[in-house]
Amino acid sequence: MARTQRVTLSEIAAQAGVSLSTISKVLNGGSDVSSSTRALVEEHLHTSGYRRRKSRQRREYIEVVLYELESEWALRILEGVRESAAEAGLAVSLSVSGDRRAPGSEWLESVVRRAPTGIVLLFAGIPEEEQRRLRARGIPYVIIDPAGDPAQDVPSVGSANWSGGLAATRHLLDLGHRRIAAITGPESVMCSLARLDGYRAAMSSARTPVAPEWVRFGDFRREGGEQHAAELLRLPDPPTAIFAGNDAQALGVLHAAAALEVSVPEQLSVVGFDDLAITELARPRLTTVHQPLREMAEEATRLVLRLLDDPQPDVTRIELATRLVIRDSTAGPLAVALA
Repeated sequence: MARTQRVTLSEIAAQAGVSLSTISKVLNGGSDVSSSTRALVEEHLHTSGYRRRKSRQRREYIEVVLYELESEWALRILEGVRESAAEAGLAVSLSVSGDRRAPGSEWLESVVRRAPTGIVLLFAGIPEEEQRRLRARGIPYVIIDPAGDPAQDVPSVGSANWSGGLAATRHLLDLGHRRIAAITGPESVMCSLARLDGYRAAMSSARTPVAPEWVRFGDFRREGGEQHAAELLRLPDPPTAIFAGNDAQALGVLHAAAALEVSVPEQLSVVGFDDLAITELARPRLTTVHQPLREMAEEATRLVLRLLDDPQPDVTRIELATRLVIRDSTAGPLAVALA
């Protein structure tokens, strides 16, 4: 007969050959448990399908874990989480750990000890073992803008990166550009590839070949955008337009153009991606693809709260639309303007 009752901690303790107090220490992040015992208990928690019920003692806040604080990108995400958390009567806690791909190895134990209501992460993903540990403790988590390719069972909120790259490139094509280069992000990051694929799709649909030297993989930083743009603009037949994979790299393109006395947009059109506040302050003001960062954070927080009540909802992947914002950094190529 199929088993209908939830497995108990006493049963797991018996199966693992440890005391109930040891199980409790592992679940609550206690430090006085050997690594081998901890691994044994975690394995039994996973194979048994144990999931802790929502605890009345759980602290009423959402924890945000991210890899950097300095960027406006991060601040917009925090604003969105704070807004949705406040609507639910929750506070927000912040942890900085790891790099773009994943949080550092130290973050999980401290989060387990703090026992937040849920977690919002700004990473490509988290290791499967850490996902299991969070599920066993009944702590829901959602990843914002996964830079990797998350598994179907990893709750995530992102934006339409491919459509954004397509719209940016079509805008340049509609202006009359044909020599259009792209400086995307790291080759190992999925959103970089998606934006680049959108660019390639637009160029292909316009029957416009892409020279291999026009495609550059950057690092999403201004300095990288500046270096790649300088190399592109020094080509014997330089591009008349550049689509940058984010606004920071687009600013780098503007810097490189100014240093080489290439006027924007008269001699070079530039499009970014994100639509941060710096795009309005740039000279010329930057045409860019608006990524709804605050709305993404709000949706991620709401999804965390839904997961708290329903660990297996119908929808675990949310993708929000992007849109092109046309400002002053794009115009028809000089040859077209003089024709």
